[in-house]
Amino acid sequence: MPKTGRQWVWAPKKPSVVPAALKEEVSAKGDRFVRQYIKPTYVEPPPKKPRYNYLVDVHTKWRGRYYYFISKYASPGPNRIAPFFYSGFARLEYTGNNRFNLAYFRHTGQWWQVHSNLTLRKALDLIRECGLFHP
Repeated sequence: MPKTGRQWVWAPKKPSVVPAALKEEVSAKGDRFVRQYIKPTYVEPPPKKPRYNYLVDVHTKWRGRYYYFISKYASPGPNRIAPFFYSGFARLEYTGNNRFNLAYFRHTGQWWQVHSNLTLRKALDLIRECGLFHP
């Protein structure tokens, strides 16, 4: 019989619901992180004669067990489809026991997980330190 190259692996079940208290804590700390670090560092005043897309705002949002950091860009070009567009740049995935996986948004249009089993504090520190997670 030919071998298929498949193998059984252990895959722990991920929670489908984030506890409300944790969701509030993550939202508060994430919004404070955006307000105190990301916006002052990356959001600049619009250029005098804009030709290219530029960052105008950063915000966060929950969707299921995922917490997204989202950037808002202005699109000033004459052939634009819309005046603004949004792009995620970092994502926390709740995995249980107050732990998160951290991923960034690749140029291929896919989220790519690079860190797992992190506390919220460690995840926010990695977003600050690592260029993969910057807008």
